[in-house]
Amino acid sequence: MRFADSSTAGDPGEALPTVGVEEEFILVDQLTGQPVGRNREVAAAAARRGVELDLELTSCQIETATSACITSDQVLAELRRLRTIVAEAADEVGVAVIAAGVPPTVPDHFPITETERYRHIGEKFGMLAHEQGISGCHIHVGVPDRGTAVAVSNHLRQRLPILLALSANSPIYRDADTGHASWRSVLWSRWPASGPPPHLRSREHFEQIVAMLLSSGAILDDHMVYWDIRPSDHLPTVEIRVGDVQPRADEAVVVAALVRALVVTALGDIAAGVPPPVIDSDVLAAAMWKAAHDGIEGHGIDVVTQQPVSALTQLESLVADVRPALDDLGDRALVAAAVERLRAEGNGASRRRRRFALSTSGRDIVESAAREFTS
Repeated sequence: MRFADSSTAGDPGEALPTVGVEEEFILVDQLTGQPVGRNREVAAAAARRGVELDLELTSCQIETATSACITSDQVLAELRRLRTIVAEAADEVGVAVIAAGVPPTVPDHFPITETERYRHIGEKFGMLAHEQGISGCHIHVGVPDRGTAVAVSNHLRQRLPILLALSANSPIYRDADTGHASWRSVLWSRWPASGPPPHLRSREHFEQIVAMLLSSGAILDDHMVYWDIRPSDHLPTVEIRVGDVQPRADEAVVVAALVRALVVTALGDIAAGVPPPVIDSDVLAAAMWKAAHDGIEGHGIDVVTQQPVSALTQLESLVADVRPALDDLGDRALVAAAVERLRAEGNGASRRRRRFALSTSGRDIVESAAREFTS
């Protein structure tokens, strides 16, 4: 992400933190809907339109990044602009682009993007790398320093399951209903440093874990710390990476608004000396699987009480807990309207699963995803 600035918050009188969004997209053949390895060509076409795209591990993927934004309106405007340019660039190359956590059709293969780093990852991690054609949404929120990012991570661990359930958008893979709302998160969990982070005692503890992962060869560089929340390795931000890429820009901005409100709330708790809840890692792992399986329409696990609870109830509890931050950020109405839409129509996984039940065609899911991309 190319941040121009990263204002932070810690005390009520300080500036509210900036927020930025990275979105990963899948390039597909316009006729078959299968993933195609044309990311360099699409990036070149986008560059001619003044937008720099990032290449991902597999050559059927491309990534956009907003600047550091102050308001959700700014985030939405940037997401829509970037998606429009990506769609135009893809069309110029003769391919289509979709926002889906996994490709709905049967891919022939996922060729590795030809860079030195990606080639090394492909050689080291084998099939993990070659099956990596999956797409997430990464949200960066400005924080004062890495120690603060570590503390925020501890406070947000309990919220990861509901954020995953909310953002689930990958139920259809290889022309089949996977039985999971977020199959992307299941595939992603195979990497050595993925999933929820451990409870981190300090910045030094975080750095010790990363050093161990590097020295053991479990990861090749700092950027392969793929936890669902992490201090950014190159920006003054905490990065929340738990979600699938969203079908529409207006859905992505809602997730970003909730994440920023969670960070603001955590910063307030940290300043007040409020400790994070103690969450058993096994309970959190079970809650993450349940969220990936059920999505927003099913039931999850309250990781504090360890009791089952509906995902929508969890979401409403989250919104209530961060309401003061939403008010400060000007996002209360945005989030309230989104919750009502979720009740009426579900999220990306809900819509795509209903459509697949009627057609049983991954190609049909690709077509609908392409139509939603710039809507």
